[in-house]
Amino acid sequence: MKPIPHRIARALAIAAATAALSVPPTAALAAAPEPTLQHQIDGYLAAHPGGTQINATEISYSQGKFVVTFGTRPNRAAAAAGPVADCPSGWFCFWDQPDYAGLRGRLSSCGWQDLATWDWNDRTMSAYYAMGSGSAQFLNHAAGTSAHTRDTVLFTISTSKRGLRLVPSPGMADHVNRIC
Repeated sequence: MKPIPHRIARALAIAAATAALSVPPTAALAAAPEPTLQHQIDGYLAAHPGGTQINATEISYSQGKFVVTFGTRPNRAAAAAGPVADCPSGWFCFWDQPDYAGLRGRLSSCGWQDLATWDWNDRTMSAYYAMGSGSAQFLNHAAGTSAHTRDTVLFTISTSKRGLRLVPSPGMADHVNRIC
């Protein structure tokens, strides 16, 4: 085998160095692992204290009045028209992303409730009503008032209009009022 001439070896070395430099840094480094579901839950509890983890995917607040679920995914295979909400019977649910995705909050109590109690104000992007009767109004608090007399109903979910894959006025609901 003949030795490679110096200028060819040098050209090969430059080509190899150029190729190494052209690889994006993110591709050159191993991808950072996604945080596990438990790490996400631990982080949420640290940022939103007062809850209790009740199973592998859920945190309960106010003795079970409000439940946050991690790892929810819309059921896209069940409906050709779009995703189907994963909301347990006997609750009304709301998500922090459109199409019933992301973190899911759920309530079942009757009456007016302040979503800020659980740091869920201004987060609702989709909603579903899985109750047998009644309805739930999502309201926006009137700026500059301490009373709730001027709150505006943004949308309503009920037995006749169960789900909204993208709510009107996304990210604006401050309160809910379940009418039983």
